[in-house]
Amino acid sequence: MEKENPQGATLKKSLKERHMTMIALGGTIGTGLFVAGGETISTAGPGGALLSYALIGIMVYFLMTGLGEMSTWLPSSGSFGLYAARYVDKALGFALGWNYWFNWAITVAAELVAGALIMKYWFPGTPSVVWTAGFLAILFLLNFLSTRSYGESEFFFAGVKVITVIVFLAAGTLLIFGVGGHSPGFANWTIGDAPFVGGISAMLSVFMVAGFSFQGTEMLGVAAGEAECPEKSVPKAVHTIFWRILLFYLGAFTVIGFLIPYTDPNLLNASVENISISPFTLAFERFGLPNAASVMNLVILTAVLSAGNSGLYASTRMLYSLAREGKAPHCFLKINSRGVPVNALYATTAFGIFAFATSLVGDGTAYNWLVNISGMAGFITWVGIAAAYYRFRRAFIAQGRSLSELPYKAPFFPFGPLAALVLCLFIMAGQDTSLFSGTFEWTDFVAVYIGIPVFLLTYIWYKWKYHTHLIPLKEVDLSREDPIFFTDRESGK
Repeated sequence: MEKENPQGATLKKSLKERHMTMIALGGTIGTGLFVAGGETISTAGPGGALLSYALIGIMVYFLMTGLGEMSTWLPSSGSFGLYAARYVDKALGFALGWNYWFNWAITVAAELVAGALIMKYWFPGTPSVVWTAGFLAILFLLNFLSTRSYGESEFFFAGVKVITVIVFLAAGTLLIFGVGGHSPGFANWTIGDAPFVGGISAMLSVFMVAGFSFQGTEMLGVAAGEAECPEKSVPKAVHTIFWRILLFYLGAFTVIGFLIPYTDPNLLNASVENISISPFTLAFERFGLPNAASVMNLVILTAVLSAGNSGLYASTRMLYSLAREGKAPHCFLKINSRGVPVNALYATTAFGIFAFATSLVGDGTAYNWLVNISGMAGFITWVGIAAAYYRFRRAFIAQGRSLSELPYKAPFFPFGPLAALVLCLFIMAGQDTSLFSGTFEWTDFVAVYIGIPVFLLTYIWYKWKYHTHLIPLKEVDLSREDPIFFTDRESGK
């Protein structure tokens, strides 16, 4: 029988090393690569796209190695929310936790919308709500059954994406060398303004797309709380991120740059509604793969379901963690016999349904605003990770601890977290490219940046109510226990 157990409720450590590796591998492979990859090359040219994604990839590597160091020291499903509360300020932990929950709860709704659009490729006459309800039921069941069922499903979803990219790279490389079709040689790298197109403003625009593409890698920190052996699996998964970026993103952009000129109008028009002109589809068709559009449509569907699956998992665990810390109602502590925080799952699913419903009302303005807030929330999370890690390592040194105590030590400190922090803030500031193009509109500006004041208001409210402060380095809690550390005043008792 399920029962609420506030003082002793725990999650099951059932994610194996292969699950953690695939969560890391699959975290950034999605529509940002399969669909938006063509637009980035059309905007900045093959060289500009490669350079932009390489820089963002290095930033993500810095972030994930820092998160990996903290996650192996203190594995927790609260992850960066808990780390920010312990190593920086409880108000920051509160704001980051709710920010992350909201981020992925909205993402679940967005992926449901995308999934319904994809299904119209095969079943144009079926109402979208049928597919939305079906996909939501599948994702809910995968998360309701057990953490292992989430891990196995994500292993499958990520596996499909990884195999697709590997096949694409192999087929594309053969085409480049003239096997299976005519080789364009280096022609597409020298036409017009290639390899760099549009200058700094174009690269800045690609920075935005690349940043969104890589969001989700931080889920590794959330999953560490339910990993069987985080000391081994987390560092291994972290290091796959860097090589994945080099192989998958940079390799894919190199292949696309060779095979398709950046002036090809198809690169600008690919979308989940028109997957037939995705750069992946175009390359597979040139290689002679039958029904390439249908195959890629199925792959895109797995990518969308993967994002929704992971979003439901991560937001549920964050809400449970917030409840453990006294920053959310205690009812969200309820865990079933399979180690799933069921009330947190119910609430997150219900919020996803509400968010989806807003897309059906009027012109969808409210839904678009929610999606914009969610998009900015991902970058805010990255800023919080960088700040928490910088303070964690500084506190470790200030308290006279030896770095040899760390199960995993991230390289490039302090340059890594500081560089990631600066680049994240730069990307956030440049979200609305109309600021630089002379086409500024107040409504667009507010829609893009509304997430920042929402986050700041959450942070300021908690700070004002509980009078929290920046924790001095020598007072930072570096213990390796993950207790329920809320105070009576914070919990409302």
